Amino acid sequence: MNWGKGIVVAFILFAGFLAVMITIMMRQDIGLVSKNYYAEDLAFQDQYERKQNTELLEFKPEVTIEQNKYLKVYFPSVSYVEKGEIKLFRPSSDKLDQQIQLNASADSVQIFPLQLLEPGAYRVKMKWSMEGKEYYLEKVIFI
Repeated sequence: MNWGKGIVVAFILFAGFLAVMITIMMRQDIGLVSKNYYAEDLAFQDQYERKQNTELLEFKPEVTIEQNKYLKVYFPSVSYVEKGEIKLFRPSSDKLDQQIQLNASADSVQIFPLQLLEPGAYRVKMKWSMEGKEYYLEKVIFI
């Protein structure tokens, strides 16, 4: 075998390697953190104010997992939750994200079933309003 054939074989192997790598990379799901990240970025100031309102609370809400079956939200010393929502964000796949509506009530504890969630890490993004102000809390949980 001479040098010319060796160079051609090396080039063909390298081109094949590149083709395989490109094919593998093109098939990977590179989902964004959020589908509408641009709109969320524009609303950054509102989100910042919600976080500041939460920081000013004397007792912040607690979000816990009970028996790996229920999501428990506890609002200590809250007079009345007007409206709200909880987004369970799964970083590994947007198909596993869930959204739960908080009930408007004076109850300090709200419990939600979690039968449909896959085990793993979730980021809880809770937004609610009470007494005319909006609040936001973010926490990582494991199911």
